[in-house]
Parts: sequence; C-alpha cells; structure tokens
Amino acid sequence: MQILNARYALRASASQFQAWSHTKTRSATTSQKKVQYKPIRSVLVANRGEIAIRVFRACTELGIKSVAIYSEQDKLQMHRQKADESYLVGKGLPPVAAYLNIPDIIRIAKENDVDAVHPGYGLLSERSDFAQAVTDAGLRFIGPTPSVVQQMGDKVAARKAAIEARVPIVPGTDGPISTTEQALAFCKTHGLPVIFKAAYGGGGRGMRVVREMSEVVSSFERASSEALGAFGNGSMFIERFIERPRHIEVQLLGDKAGNVVHLYERDCSVQRRHQKVVEIAPAPHLNPETRQKMVECAVHLAKHVGYENAGTVEFLLDDKGNFYFIEVNARLQVEHTITEEITGIDLVQSQIKVAEGMTLPELGLTQENINVQGYAIQCRVTTEDPANNFQPSTGRIEVFRSGEGMGIRLDSASTFAGAVISPYYDSLLVKVISHAHNLPSSAAKMNRALREFRIRGVKTNIPFLLNVLENQKFLNGSVDTYFIDEHPELFMFKASQNRAQKLLNYLGQVLVNGPATPLGTSIPPSDVKPYIPSVPLDLSPEAIKRQELTGENTAVQPPKGYKQILTEGGPEAFAKAVRQHKGLQLMDTTFRDAHQSLLATRVRTYDLLGVSPYVAHNFSNLYALENWGGATFDVALRFLHECPWERLRDMRALIPNIPFQMLLRGANAVGYTNYPDNAVFKFCDMAVKAGMDIFRVFDSLNYLPNLILGMEAAGKAGGVVEAAISYTGDVSDPNRKKYDLKYYTNLADELVKAGTHVLCIKDMAGLLKPQAAKLLITAIRNKHPDVPIHVHTHDTSGAGVASMLACAEAGADVVDVAVDSMSGLTSQPSMGALVASLQGTKFDTKISLQNISEYSAYWEQARTLYGPFEATATMKSGNADVYINEIPGGQYTNLQFQAFSLGLGSQFEEVKKAYREANLILGDIIKVTPSSKVVGDLAQFMVQNKLSAKDIEARAEDLSFPKSVVEYLQGAIGIPHGGFPEPLRSKVLKDMPRIEDRAGKSLPPLDFEKMKKDLSETYPEVTDEDVMSAAMYPQVANDFFRIRHKYGPVKHFDTKTFLVGPTIGGTIDVNIARGKTLHIKTVAVSEEMTAAGEREVFFELNGQLRSVFIRDVNASKEMKIHPKAIKGDKNQVGAPMPGTVLTIKVKEGDKVDKGQPIAVLSAMKMEMIVQAPRAGIVDTIAITNGQKLEGDDLICTLK
Repeated sequence: MQILNARYALRASASQFQAWSHTKTRSATTSQKKVQYKPIRSVLVANRGEIAIRVFRACTELGIKSVAIYSEQDKLQMHRQKADESYLVGKGLPPVAAYLNIPDIIRIAKENDVDAVHPGYGLLSERSDFAQAVTDAGLRFIGPTPSVVQQMGDKVAARKAAIEARVPIVPGTDGPISTTEQALAFCKTHGLPVIFKAAYGGGGRGMRVVREMSEVVSSFERASSEALGAFGNGSMFIERFIERPRHIEVQLLGDKAGNVVHLYERDCSVQRRHQKVVEIAPAPHLNPETRQKMVECAVHLAKHVGYENAGTVEFLLDDKGNFYFIEVNARLQVEHTITEEITGIDLVQSQIKVAEGMTLPELGLTQENINVQGYAIQCRVTTEDPANNFQPSTGRIEVFRSGEGMGIRLDSASTFAGAVISPYYDSLLVKVISHAHNLPSSAAKMNRALREFRIRGVKTNIPFLLNVLENQKFLNGSVDTYFIDEHPELFMFKASQNRAQKLLNYLGQVLVNGPATPLGTSIPPSDVKPYIPSVPLDLSPEAIKRQELTGENTAVQPPKGYKQILTEGGPEAFAKAVRQHKGLQLMDTTFRDAHQSLLATRVRTYDLLGVSPYVAHNFSNLYALENWGGATFDVALRFLHECPWERLRDMRALIPNIPFQMLLRGANAVGYTNYPDNAVFKFCDMAVKAGMDIFRVFDSLNYLPNLILGMEAAGKAGGVVEAAISYTGDVSDPNRKKYDLKYYTNLADELVKAGTHVLCIKDMAGLLKPQAAKLLITAIRNKHPDVPIHVHTHDTSGAGVASMLACAEAGADVVDVAVDSMSGLTSQPSMGALVASLQGTKFDTKISLQNISEYSAYWEQARTLYGPFEATATMKSGNADVYINEIPGGQYTNLQFQAFSLGLGSQFEEVKKAYREANLILGDIIKVTPSSKVVGDLAQFMVQNKLSAKDIEARAEDLSFPKSVVEYLQGAIGIPHGGFPEPLRSKVLKDMPRIEDRAGKSLPPLDFEKMKKDLSETYPEVTDEDVMSAAMYPQVANDFFRIRHKYGPVKHFDTKTFLVGPTIGGTIDVNIARGKTLHIKTVAVSEEMTAAGEREVFFELNGQLRSVFIRDVNASKEMKIHPKAIKGDKNQVGAPMPGTVLTIKVKEGDKVDKGQPIAVLSAMKMEMIVQAPRAGIVDTIAITNGQKLEGDDLICTLK
C-alpha cells in the first residue's frame, strides 16, 4: 500500500482532530488555487450492502465515525451493524425508494452531527440533486461537485465535454429522449445497430442492443421501464453500437486544487447483458501507445470539466486500436478494488482525504509515483442461477463458507449462514479479488478461492465464473464484449452436489413429517448395527505403504471365480465350465429374490454393500449372485430413493469375481408393460456395461416371441442368456394335462434352438415336487446333455430342499438358495441345509458351513432393521396349500400385505381360494409377474365384491374389471398357452381392440435423445441411465429425480436413519464418498412454526451449527399458504424466482403456445417474463397483480 503522509494517515483519537485547525489554508503544490483543509469527523454512507461496509472500514482506519442508513427491509443486514451508528431511512417507503429519499437522508445527517456524505455507487451516487442537497445542507459530498455530477451524469453534456476536450466519441443522440417515436427517428437516420442506455444511471440497467427495426419499440419500452425502476427516470440515450469492442475504463483521482492523476485502466469486457461480470486490471495485451493515449484523454477530460475526487472514464476499444469515449462514472466503481490491488492505493481513503481538502501531492499521489504491480481480477459473486438464465435467487443462506488465502480479498456484506437475500435489491453477494504477479497466477488464485466457497440455500453464479476462469481465451487475456455470447460452453455446468445440506433436509423432513417411504407394519426398525464379518487384509509392503498414506486397510484381492472365466472366454466358455463342473453349484438369491419374498423388496444398497466384500472372499465358487432386476428396479426408485444403476456398479466394485444375475421380464425388461424393441435392447446393453453378466429371461405366459426378444437383447449385449421356463401345474400328476412333460420339453427345445446358453426352470410358486423334479430335469437333460440346467424355486410349502436335492440327482447343474436367515417361507430353500445335505457326496458344493454361518449371522441382524416390512408380521409359516392355490412366492407376501391394507386380512384364506378360482377363470395360466398380478387383482376384486366364479361368468359384460385383467384379455402381456378363455374374453372386451401378436412389435422406437433433452430441461444432471429408468417407469423415475435433486444421495444413511430419522441428541456418521465423512448431531426441532408453516430443525454438522426449515404438512393444513408448482410437471407453471407480479398476460381458458408470455415478475430491479412450458389451455390462474411470490410458487396450471 502506498504510504501516505504520516501526519494525515492515522487519527487515533478525537484530540487529534482538535489539534488541526478547521480553517487551515495553504497553497496546493502544483496549482495557484488555494484549498481550504477541514478534517472530517463523521461520514454518513447513503448506500447499503458491501459498498457501505467498504466505506465504513476506511473510516475506521482513519479514526472517523461512520453512520449507516437502512430501509425497513434491511434491518437485519450486516451494513447496519458494521457502522458506529445506524438509522432507519424512508419509513413506510418501498425498499429502493427508501434509499432514494433525499430529505430523510439529509435529516438523519443533520440530526446526528454528520460532516460528510459518501454516496457509494448506484442509488443516489450519480444524482446531482442529491449532491447539491448535501452541499446546501452544509455537509460535504465525498465525490465530484454537484455541477460536475450533473454534467457527467447527463450523457449529452458528457459527450459535449468530450468533444470539447477532443476525446473521440461515438455518434449518438444530442440529449435524453423519452418516446419511442424519437427512438425510431434516430434509428432511421443513423442506422443500426444501436444501443439504448439509461440517461440517469449505469450498471447495465436499462440497456438494450437493437439490430432489427422491428425490435426498436419493444426494446425501448423495456429498457425505459427498467431505467425508471432502477433510477427513478426512464429517459434514454441512444448511440451507434460498436461491434466486438473491448470495454476499457480509466480510474481517475482529482483534488480541489485541479490536480488529476490516473491509476491506470481496467478491462471490463466480460459482460452479460451489459453488466460487468469479471474485471481485470491492468487491461491485458493493451498496446502501450494506445494505453498512453487513452489515459491522457481521460485525464485531459477530467481537467477540462474541473473533476475532483474519484471517477472513471469509460472507452470502447475496437480491434484496430481505435477507442471511443462512452461516459464518465462520477463516482466510485464496483471494480475499484482491483485498481487498489495493483497500485497499492486506497481509493476510499483517498476520496475522504480529498474531500477534507488535501491535495494529491500531499497524499504522495503524483503520476510518477503511481505504478502497477502484477494483475488483479475481480469476480462478482451474485445470487443468480446461471443455469436458469441468471434468474435472481432469494431466500435464506443456509451455509456460507468463503474462499480465502494469500492473494485473495473479499468485499462483502451479509454473507453468513442465516442471512436473508431479499428480492428488493441488487443480487451482488460478495466481490472476490485476486492479485498475483501475472494474469494466469491471478486467475489460478481466483479459481481456487471460488472452489472453496460453500454457499447453500440460494443459487450463485460461481459455476459460471469458474467456466470463465478456465476458458483459454480468457486466460490469454484477449476477450471482447462478445466473449460470453460466443462461448455457449460457459453455460455448461456441472451440478453442485450440495450433499451435506440436502441430506440434512432429508433428516429434517423425516423428523417433522414422518417416514419418506410407507412402512408396512407396526414393527419398528431395530437399533442393531449388524456385525460385518472381516475379510483378509493385504500385508504386502506395498499395501502397508498405501495404508500409511491413506489410513485405510487394504483387503487382499478375492479368489477368482466364474466371473473371470466369463470375462476371458465369453458366455460359451462360461456355460461349458458350468456344465463340466463336478458337484452341485449354487446361486445365492439373498441380494434379490429372498428379500423380495420376505421384506417386500426393501433391502437397501447400504446393507447389501456392507457384506459384499465378505461374499466376494468366501463364496467365490458360487455360480452367481442374483442381485438385480425384477421388482428391485422399481422399488429402488419408488420407495428407497436409490438409483438401481448405481447399486449395480457399487456391488460390482466390491464383488469382482462372482457373476451377477438379473431377472429380465422378456419383452417387458424390468417393467410391467410393453416397450419398443429398441428400449429392451438398449436396456440390456447398458446393464452389461454397468456390471451385469447373466440374464434370466422369462415371460409371464411362456410366450415364445416375448422370450426370444429378451434373449436376443441379452445376447447382443454380450450377456449370458439363461432362458427360463416358468413352471406351473404338476408333471408328476397324469391328470394335469395342460402343462405336461411334453409342453415343457418342447419349450426347452425351442429355447435351445433360439441360442440360450443356460436353461432355467423357474418354479416361482414352489410347485415342483421332488418326484416332478426328477421327471422334468431327467427329460430335459436327456434331450440336451450339453446345456447347463439351472433350477429356481420357492420354499413356501417347506419342501424346497428336498426338491432341489432331487434336481441335483436328476442332472441339474445349478439350484437357487438363500442364506439361512433369509430362507424359508416364501423365499428360497436354505443354503446351509442344502450344503450340509450334500457334504461328502458327489454333489458336494465345497462351500464352508462356517462361512455360511457368519454370512447368515449378518443377515439375521440386518433383517431386524426391516421390521416395518417383515413378512412374519402376518405370515408365521410356510403352507403346503400353495400346491392348491399356486401363488408365486414373491407375490404371496405382497398379496397378504395388500389384503390387510384393503381390510381383507381376516379374509386372506378367501383371497387364496379366490386366487385359484381367478386362475381357472382366466384359463389356468402361467403365473409370474405380471400375469400373477392379473390373477391377484381379479382375486381381490372377487373377494371385495363377494363374487363367485359363476358370478363372473354371468355378469362379465356388466362388471368393471381391474385394468390389468382387461389388458391381459386384450393380449397386452402376450398370448397364453391354449389361448384366451372364451366367451369371457369377448364379453369383457366387447369392441375393444385386441393384440394378436407380440405387443411391442408394433410400438415405434423410443427417441432416447429427445427424452434426455426433455428431462434435462428440469434435471440438468440427468444421465443416460436416468433416461432408461424414465423409459421403464416414467412417473416413478420423475418422482425419484425430484427427491434426489431435493435430498441428495440418501443411500448413504444407515437403514434405521433412512426409515424413521435420527434421534434428538443422537449422532450419526455418514460416509458420502471415499475419505469424506459427515458427522451429524441432531440438536432440536422447533415447536414454533413460521408464517410459511415451517419448523426449524437444528443440527451440528462436523461441529458447526446448521439448521433447515421444513414445512409441517399436517400442522400447516389450516394455514393459507400459496401452493408450489411440482418440479417436472409441465402442466404446472411456477415462479422462476421470488418477486412481485407486475402483469398477468393470460386468463383462464386462454389457448397458449409454447413460450408464450404468461406473466411478468419483478425482482432485484429486473423484469422476468414467465413463459408457457408447452402449448395448451390455461386451466387455473393462482396469482393476482401485485402479489409477492416465492420461488416455485404456482402461477397457473395448463391442460
């Protein structure tokens, strides 16, 4: 910092003020003009926010009392607290008008013994009537004289002065204009392009560039309206617009003796909508001769008009080195900071000293003493959303952590957790200034500092600023005012994760409003933390060294398994290895079908991953782990708020040696409906890339065209095709003719012919008795000796182990089991029981019972966490009546839950009987998802309405059947063996369309690129996997995206916390990434609600207090709260930002086109047009003119 005259540099006490004469007069060093010196004892800053604080700090350093003013809306703002004294201004006036109330400001100054007034920038800073009022009141105005403020604030007078001083100018109007007719006349005379500029203010407000005559009127009206709102005067100045200029401004400082110096220049070319975003000092790559001419012109102009105090002369510099005068900013500039950094001169202190009467030479500020050191950059961090057209973001700052360190300066105001960003003022939050010896180093410091910022609760432009700082053209220092417009990549943002705050919001939501996923029973999750059995550690020197560096133990690599064979040799080599294996092989269903059957598919990734390393190390000889597909895909999205694709990748990372198997519903993929063929093929391809290996392809009706499509999709993706024959009936009963041995062997022949790698018997209900197993497996083995046979069953009857032993004896290669504590009932047979039964025989599995015991112990404890979904709440044992009703195991518990939820719990026996009747009514069909749902829906329908099979037959034409039943009869899920039941089908369908071929065959291909584009409009972070999830389950996926966007990665919570929330006073550790752990303590939930019906929930996050506001859904029902637009619903139009409704452009019943204006809002001195997201008809309007809205408040609905 330039060392100022020691006599005036510091004033530590009031006695020093008294020591100086108030009437001391002396001659200026370089001028004959005499200057009277009079010290300033107190300064009132007629401004707010960070510039007010900047002046207060300068006053404090000089020993001068500081006085603040604040509006009613600013009573909680930091600038009020930073001053020695603060007073309310403009009581009862609107937010901006309060700071424009000149009489009240003068009153406050007079009443509180103020000597001088500093205007800051913006607001009244360039109003000559304010400067005059200050002077007339006997106060000193820290700035130019009123006459100079008036002259320089008048664009025409300033141009005239520039002409007189022989400074180059741009053609423009001779004076301010106020009508569109005048604007049109100028444009017709001088041509286009032109720029409209507010005649009585700057900062980019009220500016518009016009290149087409058709835009002149509308642009003039909008610019004038903005200027009127920002500066109290809508008059405009018009001038020719210079294409591709650099915006260079010269900082000046003048004294009362007529001395003027320049402090070099700043490059302000990085602009958006004529508002400066990033400024650099000095201007990079500026020709020295051009620089010298430019600063000389600026100084000459200032001397010509008798300029004193700080000010800036702005120029446009074209690509030929010609520069043109734009205007003079007769005030301190927002970007004065970077000039201070490169020159070491405190401009604000200098302003005050000049106002006292000190001359520049006395301050040591002669031109030869002013030098430049290094480069400085200023970034304006604003509360705007760059991903949403920089719409203002208002609300409460939930988290604030700044970037600091060497070479970084922060100028800010209310930047702290809990600060409220209102819609009434400019969106500037903090100015970040970096300084280093060259431009790249300064940019690197700025980049680092911005990345250190953590601002939550409001959006900021930091992602955009980082893109600018990393742009090579910017780093080269060769940008013009078109830079932002011509670099669309600057608007490509990586979404901020904001994980910690989002997770706190989830915890708060559960604490205030209860579980985020429906709980099925009254059994609470236990407090247990399942014991995770250990895996062997890598004790090699390299691993020990890694441990010393990272602090983490490294496990040895698990033994190789079938996954390595598959990877190295492909599906054929894998199938050959399976067939040649001696002994029975097992597939563990614990990770999928077991918990689908026993725990309503609710087991979370958190608990699956916990035991995954142990499984990899101790069960490497498994045929596969069934861990994906089927109902898990839907439930993960719908109830667990997890991405199923992430689950798959996470499991693969921890289990690299065991093949993964999924359940693929043929042409239905993992959904419950038909999809275009390209969707099924793309799904399988993406699944393989994410880590899937084996596709168990089945069809709920064994409909061969659907099966073959799924097989082809899995095979083309590079997966192992395991074609499944869904089993029903009883091949050992000669009286069961429909599904006899010949039916199954013929179907097996077709599947082998279609190219399956493995044949599967999918006994989804547990109907395969030991004798039937011997007959069926023997028959297939004899016909297909080289094809591996895999058998799946459920243990509902209790005979599952016996049946699987019979399958092994008959020639099956693989059977399905679940670990002991997750087996039995409607799940799979016990792994331990089967392994023990085969020990010492030729079918020995070579799996350790001790390992099974430890694995089982983990799940025995983990299962208690899922008490709310526990099947044993209603089902106490298996039941051999499954041989009668044929209910699939996976459906049995769900059907029981449904019966209880519908009030039919006591009638479940009737439901089971009705299930058997419904099956026969529908033609005795194969029953597995989705056909089993059809039978189940009809059964529940019959019990609820007390209908018998005869009633159904007699009243079929008049009954309103469940949707699934109607779609089945239409042929939507395929054609059943033996055809549809008649006359039932004709009676139900009447004239409804019928599908006589594979349903998906006629569907047009899905346009995934368009889907992604549409989804990205609402969820910019959407991935290709997200798009596929949306293809499978459109509404479910959209709900998941909305929850993920709001609450973050909730999969990282332990299960009890996820389900029922944390305990008050309790602490949890949440591992959100490698080496990143959140330590969360729940402190309290407020008893009082806010006016918006919200409760404040307090936490300690890593030792720092944080809070979130959660609306109490039940308690706030009686409160009048404006509804919110649902994110992702294009029928609902929400407010893009908080603000006031200026105009409503439509009325209910109006037809609107996409993009048509719906309403105009105003916030932060900016107008925003709300447009229709799609074409439609306005159904309801939820707003009124003048109404104040919060972000996302509902504006209207479309239909």
